[in-house]
Amino acid sequence: MDAVIVDAMRTPAGKGKPGGQLSGIHPAELLTRTLRGLVERTGIDPGEVDDVIGGCVSQAGEQALNITRNAVLGAGFPESVPATTIDRQCGSSQQAAHFAAQGVLSGTYDVVIACGVESMSRVPMGTAPMGTKPFGPSVAERYPEGLVNQGVSAELIAARWKFGRDELDEFSARSHARAALTAAGGAFDDEVLPITVTGEDGTEHTANADETVRVSTTAEGLSGLRPSFANDALAQRFPEIDWRITPGNSSPLTDGASAVLIMSEAKARALGLQPKARFHSFAVTGSDPLLMLTGVVPATQKLLERSGVSIDDIDAYEVNEAFAPVPLLWQREFDADPARLNPRGGAIALGHPLGASGTRILTTLVNHLQATGGRYGLQTMCEGGGMANATLVERL
Repeated sequence: MDAVIVDAMRTPAGKGKPGGQLSGIHPAELLTRTLRGLVERTGIDPGEVDDVIGGCVSQAGEQALNITRNAVLGAGFPESVPATTIDRQCGSSQQAAHFAAQGVLSGTYDVVIACGVESMSRVPMGTAPMGTKPFGPSVAERYPEGLVNQGVSAELIAARWKFGRDELDEFSARSHARAALTAAGGAFDDEVLPITVTGEDGTEHTANADETVRVSTTAEGLSGLRPSFANDALAQRFPEIDWRITPGNSSPLTDGASAVLIMSEAKARALGLQPKARFHSFAVTGSDPLLMLTGVVPATQKLLERSGVSIDDIDAYEVNEAFAPVPLLWQREFDADPARLNPRGGAIALGHPLGASGTRILTTLVNHLQATGGRYGLQTMCEGGGMANATLVERL
């Protein structure tokens, strides 16, 4: 039995701050509209859906109380369609896709939707702990010097793997250039669901393009930005850091939602639907929580070993650009072709709406394979706490 992707779509990225193009929409409503758009475009009866599995990282405030179920109800699905919300940090909706596909492969599901949402403008990053310390005393005992935030982890990678500021900024400018070129050529049109937003004054506007892409970005322009995470105490603890991570070589705070329709190949055939791709292999792994962003390397190694596919067999690699050192580290470790790495741009340009990023990247990857005729696509995502998911899909 195969688990296949019938369709996938995403909202355009919105700046994850007040005034961003999607900041006026409740996050449950943002996911509601995405689910509704997926169902309308495919023509599937929502009553056929066995489950909806969604990712969301900051499950607090407007994103609390199982936002995926709230979105399913808002989308008008029958009340009999269940939903759950999961948190594997930045890889939450990629893990949702794994769980969905694995449910199909096991025979538990015939039809399932994997999705994700994050409104970083309305539920800011760091809201969920409510000012508390979530690690607990045993974690503190295991790591007595303390863990660090992801920005400092990115600094450690840049220092230890010797990625200079120029290299980081050049990679980031390339991300914007590729995303801008893709958008200008209309290649995002099939994956982006336009969203109509009503402002406080009652006027409406339609968001149909990624607000985070800056066409005029250059490495020279990025070189003037100040470091984001410089800290005197951490400088003493990690003297190798010289503070190279800036807003320009990091992914921006982002609002967005995305969704993927997954089913068995037999069910797709019975419904008269043409699948775009099939899930080939999966991997997930833990990694050093101090260098929490390096997990993409062992996750990819595990995936390649399981799949029997070599890195050179793969037509496109999507490595989440949480920070520029992450895909650069991955590229170096696998001696990967830079032309195949994030060919439509990555999160530095297209945004990183945390819980929605996994299915956003999967949407972009599948559409790229469809447009170019490539066979295999690989996706991997670093995750808070030291984890990573990796997925291999094959175009049909």
